[in-house]
Amino acid sequence: MPLDKTFDTAKAEPRIYQQWEEAQCFAAGRNAAKNAQPYCIMIPPPNVTGVLHIGHAFNNTLQDILIRRRRMQGWNTLWQPGVDHAGIATQMVVERHLAQAGRPSRHDMGRAAFLDEVWAWKEHSGNRIVEQLKRLGASCDFSRTAFTMAGAQGDTRVGHENSPNFHDAVIRVFVEMYDAGLIYRDKRLVNWDPHFETAISDLEVENRETPGHMWHFKYPLAGGITYTYVERDAQGKVVLEESRDYISIATTRPETMLGDGAVAVHPSDARYAPIVGQLCEIPVGPKAQRRLIPIITDAYPDPDFGSGAVKITGAHDFNDYAVARRAGIPLYRLMDTRARMRSDGVPYTEAVAKAQQLGAGAPMQEVDSLNLVPDDLRGLDRFEARKRVVEQITAEGLAVMIKGEGALRPLVESRPIMQPFGDRSGVVIEPMLTDQWFVDSAKLVAPAVQAVRSKAIGVFPESGEKVFYHWMKTIEPWCISRQLWWGHRIPVWYDGQGHQFCATTALGAYEKAAQFHRTQGARAALEQVRAAQGEDSGLGDAHPGKLWRDADVLDTWFSSALWPLGTLGWPDDFDKMRAYYPTSILVTGQDILFFWVARMIMLQLHLIGEIPFKQVYLHGLVRDGKGRKMSKSAGNVVDPLQIIDSYGADALRFANAAMASLGGALRLDTQRIKGYRNFSTKLWNAARFAEANGATGYDFAGRAAPVPARVLNRWIMGETAKLRVKVDSALDALRFNDAAAALHGFVWGTFCDWYVEFTKPIFAGTDTDAIAETRESLAWVLDQCLRLLHPVMPFITEELWRLTAPVAGRTRMLALSDWPDCAPAALVDSAADQQMTWVIALIEAIRSARVQMGVPAGAVLPMLVADIANTDRANLAANEALIFRLARIKSLQEVESFPKGCLTITLGEASFGLPLAGVIDVAAEKRRLQKTLTQREREIDKLQSRLGNREFLAEAPQDVVARTREALSLREGEITKLRAALARLSNLEA
Repeated sequence: MPLDKTFDTAKAEPRIYQQWEEAQCFAAGRNAAKNAQPYCIMIPPPNVTGVLHIGHAFNNTLQDILIRRRRMQGWNTLWQPGVDHAGIATQMVVERHLAQAGRPSRHDMGRAAFLDEVWAWKEHSGNRIVEQLKRLGASCDFSRTAFTMAGAQGDTRVGHENSPNFHDAVIRVFVEMYDAGLIYRDKRLVNWDPHFETAISDLEVENRETPGHMWHFKYPLAGGITYTYVERDAQGKVVLEESRDYISIATTRPETMLGDGAVAVHPSDARYAPIVGQLCEIPVGPKAQRRLIPIITDAYPDPDFGSGAVKITGAHDFNDYAVARRAGIPLYRLMDTRARMRSDGVPYTEAVAKAQQLGAGAPMQEVDSLNLVPDDLRGLDRFEARKRVVEQITAEGLAVMIKGEGALRPLVESRPIMQPFGDRSGVVIEPMLTDQWFVDSAKLVAPAVQAVRSKAIGVFPESGEKVFYHWMKTIEPWCISRQLWWGHRIPVWYDGQGHQFCATTALGAYEKAAQFHRTQGARAALEQVRAAQGEDSGLGDAHPGKLWRDADVLDTWFSSALWPLGTLGWPDDFDKMRAYYPTSILVTGQDILFFWVARMIMLQLHLIGEIPFKQVYLHGLVRDGKGRKMSKSAGNVVDPLQIIDSYGADALRFANAAMASLGGALRLDTQRIKGYRNFSTKLWNAARFAEANGATGYDFAGRAAPVPARVLNRWIMGETAKLRVKVDSALDALRFNDAAAALHGFVWGTFCDWYVEFTKPIFAGTDTDAIAETRESLAWVLDQCLRLLHPVMPFITEELWRLTAPVAGRTRMLALSDWPDCAPAALVDSAADQQMTWVIALIEAIRSARVQMGVPAGAVLPMLVADIANTDRANLAANEALIFRLARIKSLQEVESFPKGCLTITLGEASFGLPLAGVIDVAAEKRRLQKTLTQREREIDKLQSRLGNREFLAEAPQDVVARTREALSLREGEITKLRAALARLSNLEA
């Protein structure tokens, strides 16, 4: 059956993927040769709530290229898929679903019932992204799809042979690390989301520039003391000298002043040297109970920013927290979990009195119990409290005043500020001092650093190593707890006295408690749990003789840090998948180098003493064609599913590969994708040409490459072998863009534009031997192209593989066929290569010159030749018909010299002339080219002026600067060509 005129992606792609699945093409170990080397990739698990976005499409395309190639090469492959349970995202989706259905909230229904709802949602609506990955062509072994909550109570997949018990592995690791002293509970500053009422990671915080204000206030010095405040200019000249009884600070968050523990100045700041060590008064709250705080020195304040003095509120700012820890300053928490001013505890007057008694060095828990919010502000939203604080300070005359419009007014700067927002809740994140569980990360750093430094783990691009070392050098304790219900619940139980008992099960916790207490009550409670045989049976309330479990769950980054081991069945079923560990390569975004990659390295080395992967490929954020970050507000978001609907998965995949330069910018342009759809059409038409000329139906499996006699066919065989080497070299070096460029250049240019065109006269002729040889050569080259293209463009290549099969069909699908192994040493014929390269260069030079000179496309010209060597003369004679046909030449004459008005083309030692007298209007062409040249020169002047402007380089977004440089480079290239064309026209007049 002849090939259709076009490849219908919408109909073909689902059918082809179904055929792959029915043939189990992607099962672990499929197509592996005997004693094959393992090759394993772990998919960065997308959220169970997620849908395919452009980042997923890019990342998974690269992984698929690598795994498909290794599968075809006969390696023992496994592309391990899976999804993350996504604590906050999933809980948010299910709560929204309940609200829309008019059902009780999670708090109304209780934890157990709510978790049943989550599992039900996951069963029916989760994992959409898995099906969407299939639309992309991802060749994961989806029968092994892992889940970071697999095996937890409520999981419907428990017992599935290919679904490792990830939950038990996570809990086991927590207990082991707790027992080793690597996990502990502490009160530290964390990112707090007031909407979800939980700690979140830095990666879940979006820092946005928003309109803001900076208020300037006076902190009166204790006892009314004064000092001489002196300001000097850069030359040391005094510009201001006055007596002050206060120190001035500037703040964007006045509501946090109530929790100040000190005012800090830089040690070198001479303005405040007279009052360092003195006390100052926080200028808000009931006057009689205002706290006095010390003025200290620290390297953190910038003397040139604001007043140079910084209030230190250690419980609500990360920089302040570091200063407070260094100086032993108390940390006073002002807000509750909803970011409202605290309303708990004793009245304000008692709390302040207690705070003044405690001073420095007080136990943190005791300090945290104090509510230093004045009674009139308690219970207010933080932003409402901000307004009240500003009003109270201003009313008392403690705002710094400046002259404005003939009168004094408070100094309030309106300025953009960077503000942290929860990426899912959309509310302003509050740095909050809370009790959380932490990993002592510093104790896990050294082996991980050594693994990267020794190149046991290769990081690509190498610039990622510097980032890795910086993170590891400055590592902080890792907060692993979240105040959610959906997730791995912290396996720690407490007794009435607050003692902790960490165990993998409730039964284990009671056994530890019984051993610890040696009391009848604890033993009775142990028997009660044994009888109930339930994870949380009898653990709801705290009363004598019972334990209760920590309500928090583990951060998803903690469970996903076990991804390489957990998905392979560690610890219980690890042996049967042991061959795939350590995995071969991790392909992931550079933004999670620390949050995920480094933590996997640390935990795997700690748990089993082995690295989790041998290579890490880090890529950046996919941007639009102009280099801008994609966002809904900018209207430049690219939906990969819509792209697949419009252009097919292969076009999107090829675009992804083509932009994946190692360490380069990732710019996805829909016009470029459209171009690769055209590339698919080019390949399809080449196959139709082959079919029309009998060059299909060949089976080269297990056969050596053909040995043609004719120069044209020997040349294309060698070019194909060189392509194979280029593609292999590029993919081995993880240079996907180089592989894509080599494939595109060969298939579109060398194969379709040149070889196919060169074969047309042969197929139209009567030389049966030439036709037979060319058929086989064309079929072989098409076969090799399909194999080499398959990892990048799997759908169209698989379809053509089926449609160009021998009458008896093929025993294997292309996805399981052998990777090409043709070698240039055996197939490159230097004489054939030299001849055809020369012919192509001549045709291209003639075509280019015709375009530059404005020769009408349909004009057929005579050609003159002079000073031609014997080798070139032989090349010309052997390929005269091709040159005449493709360069639109009607005759050839050898001459001593060229007449006036003849366009000269030089190729090697030979000179060719195209008489253009009467063919073009030289004067008109010169005017046209000169006008274009003048326009381009003006554009270059403007671009050079922009790039020479220091303010533009410093303030313009990097992508704008990059686009300006690209535009300049493009215009400079055009200028060179225009000047060359004008020079040629001038020579015609000489």
